[in-house]
Amino acid sequence: MTTPSPWHLYLLECRNGSWYAGITNDLDARFAAHAAGRGAKYTRGNPPVRILASRGYPDRASASRAEWQLKRQPRARKLAWLQAPTSTLEIRAGGLDDPRVIALLQAHLAAMALHSPPESIHALDLSGLRAPGVSFWGAWHGDALAGCGALKDLGDRHGELKSMRTDAAHLRQGVAATMLAHLMATARAQGWRRLSLETGTAAAFAPAHALYARHGFEPCGPFGDYVDDPFSTFMTRTLDD
Repeated sequence: MTTPSPWHLYLLECRNGSWYAGITNDLDARFAAHAAGRGAKYTRGNPPVRILASRGYPDRASASRAEWQLKRQPRARKLAWLQAPTSTLEIRAGGLDDPRVIALLQAHLAAMALHSPPESIHALDLSGLRAPGVSFWGAWHGDALAGCGALKDLGDRHGELKSMRTDAAHLRQGVAATMLAHLMATARAQGWRRLSLETGTAAAFAPAHALYARHGFEPCGPFGDYVDDPFSTFMTRTLDD
């Protein structure tokens, strides 16, 4: 028996500045359908430019209930409501001494080594995550570590996403999207104006590219201390909105 894909509640920004909310069990395909004019009747005349936020749910019924709740929120509160961690997923700062965190970060580094040569791997190890200007968070389902992420202060109100990783047992449950929303909100709260990232170019990184693109990140050139590298993809977005 095939396990159904988790469902997602999403909030789109349309070309005319309006917002549209919906649910789907395939976020990438649904966004592509909206953009191609094959989505909802509303977005056929107002194509979306990006996904403002999304959240994963275990089934269609729970996603539908959340959609109803989201649509009852005034526009000024919709984005914050959707970006807020769910009651089952808690974002906690720190934890770098926790064996579960250490294991996930080791898995992250090992996965990078499968797809990029050593000189093209820029993921931070534990010492790098403890360095000044770097902040780390874990995403927890109770006592289970579902994922992690970090921010690095580059100066001049510019930050970098680091250590974005979802535990294998929690893939396709909205963990990365929730962590990304938290990191973006934190960066804004710190007064940063731009957020950038470096990731790989292999096919294994395609889901990461899609996630970042849905949240407004666009391809860019090297930033900070990076240089051009055929194994690196660079993306960035402003945080003015």
